[in-house]
Amino acid sequence: MALWTLHGNGTLGPGEVVKPTERLSWGKTVGLGAQHVVAMFGATFVFPLLMGLNPQLAVMMSGIATLVFIFVTGHRVPSYLGSSASFVGVATAIYAAGGTPSDLTGALLVTGLTLFIVGIIIHFAGARVIHRVLPPPVTGAVVMLIGFNLAPVVAKTYWPQDQWVAMLTMLIVVVLSVGFRGFIGRIAIFLALVAGYLISWIFDLAFGPITSQNSAGEIVPHLRVDWAASGGVVESAWIGLPPLSDPLTGVVGIHLPTFSLGFIIIALPVVIALIAENTGHVKAVAEMTGENLDPVMGRAIAADGATSVLATFVGAGPTTTYAENIGVMAATKVYSTAAYIVAALVAILFGFSPKFGAVISATPGGVLGGITVVLYGMIGLLGAKIWKENKVDFGNPINLVPLSAGIIIGVGDVSLTVGDFTLSGIAFGTIVTVVVYHLAHWLAPAEMKADQEGATLIYDAPGAYDVGLGDDGAE
Repeated sequence: MALWTLHGNGTLGPGEVVKPTERLSWGKTVGLGAQHVVAMFGATFVFPLLMGLNPQLAVMMSGIATLVFIFVTGHRVPSYLGSSASFVGVATAIYAAGGTPSDLTGALLVTGLTLFIVGIIIHFAGARVIHRVLPPPVTGAVVMLIGFNLAPVVAKTYWPQDQWVAMLTMLIVVVLSVGFRGFIGRIAIFLALVAGYLISWIFDLAFGPITSQNSAGEIVPHLRVDWAASGGVVESAWIGLPPLSDPLTGVVGIHLPTFSLGFIIIALPVVIALIAENTGHVKAVAEMTGENLDPVMGRAIAADGATSVLATFVGAGPTTTYAENIGVMAATKVYSTAAYIVAALVAILFGFSPKFGAVISATPGGVLGGITVVLYGMIGLLGAKIWKENKVDFGNPINLVPLSAGIIIGVGDVSLTVGDFTLSGIAFGTIVTVVVYHLAHWLAPAEMKADQEGATLIYDAPGAYDVGLGDDGAE
């Protein structure tokens, strides 16, 4: 029995949709798969780059993770699993505390394992148990503090490397995401990265090396685009496996994770954001396909956790379902998992090109500054979006008081030290948000609680981490 049945005569007529278990002709399916690759491509290599991990390995593992996810969900939840944005702040905090890439992937592996366990619980107990523990006010606050916690990374690391390239790249992101509708708007970050790379090269030719902070934080003269030194582009092979990590040369590639309780505690709160993200994406796909996907909600979350464990075990970052590709489905009305299989295979092939990985790793810091100044803010404002979609009432002290405290702790990187152990930033802010919210709910009089009862998470997933969906995004 074929995995997919042919939709009609292999073409898409006006007003028709292609179901997950259907496909168009293989020529059209390959074209749609390529479109999915472009949609996920920018974010999937930008996020590991920002986390100090190997982008070539991340792209390869994203393809493998997508194949596993499609299989585990029985072809019912068409989704692409790319690099997660939620852990960039975690990476920054772990490195600031003296951690290494292996410490980071160890903490992320445990987070992925936790998400897997949560998915199993949801599968057997139903999603309502999660909504009781993590209602929309809490989820929105945690997502917000995760995003805004990253502001110092832009201000102190990326932007100072080349402020004018950063400014131009930022403006390109804005122009592409707002001025262009449809597919160009969806891949605004990717196009801005390419444009910023090109601008940096032109500036090198026109003005010569820049004297500024380099990626190591040193103020020295350096080329913005240096393929001979930065990333080893010139020496890299066209075909081969991602490199093995080498502490002596500073190359980060395939490596086994190491585990530290302190770093694990920093990473674990991100599970809350991942639950919201995955739940929202499944609900969005269900709405578009017209299927009830609640029975596979837990399975989808568990699959995301399992693929994150797999990816981090070899040294890549965790994976997550991608809003960018859900947006592509909304535009094309083609929900076939066959297109995702094609996209996954293409990503795996990209993973066999060290040259490709080296070019990405050599992205100028100013370009990353222009992208992250928009991207990090968008991640934070997604929390406000969750509040808006769920009509969270901030006239109610149950919401206003505990969430205010948690957000300021997270954004300001406030710490709590007990003996030799320090709880700071994202972890401390998340704990305060969750625990103090439920404490306030327990203490509050009945009339304050009335407005909170029965709230379930609404998460308008398409475009959640995307830039400029345009008018053709899913409603």
